[in-house]
Amino acid sequence: MSLILLRHTRPDMPKGLCYGRTDLLPDAGFPQTAAQIARDLPGVASIVTSPLTRCHLLASHIGEVRNLPVETDKRLIEKDFGTWENTPWDDIPRDQLDAWAADFLGARSHGGESVSMLRDRVEDALNDMNRSRGPVLWVTHSGVIRAACAILNLHDGWDTALEFGAWLEISPTP
Repeated sequence: MSLILLRHTRPDMPKGLCYGRTDLLPDAGFPQTAAQIARDLPGVASIVTSPLTRCHLLASHIGEVRNLPVETDKRLIEKDFGTWENTPWDDIPRDQLDAWAADFLGARSHGGESVSMLRDRVEDALNDMNRSRGPVLWVTHSGVIRAACAILNLHDGWDTALEFGAWLEISPTP
């Protein structure tokens, strides 16, 4: 079974902002970008999306163009950065960033979700997806994509980086 991991299009927000679960709209280029993505994506049998607007709008557009229903799965939501949400990365206290770097999987100095919590829910979603039929499209976020790649030992794991509106096609099952 194949899984396509699609990162949402560029959100309407200032550059350099920590925005995790903040529910942002896509930027003004969304209509053109979404149309191109819907044309260029490989065929899929089902579409599953994060509940955040920047993903759900894209998934709904693809579903409409491809005549496919869209399922929302809260496990595909971006990492909760707690008190860091809506804060420029440059304004986050250095000691908190250092603590995160020192304990990448477990740190929660921001009071939100740890990376291991993100990993666990993505792993749960991957296990459920393995029972699905046909190629599945996940419209989601960078953190979820990185977690999936780390869990499956694909690409660059936690260092996997995708531009806005880009996707990876992977095979999570043998």
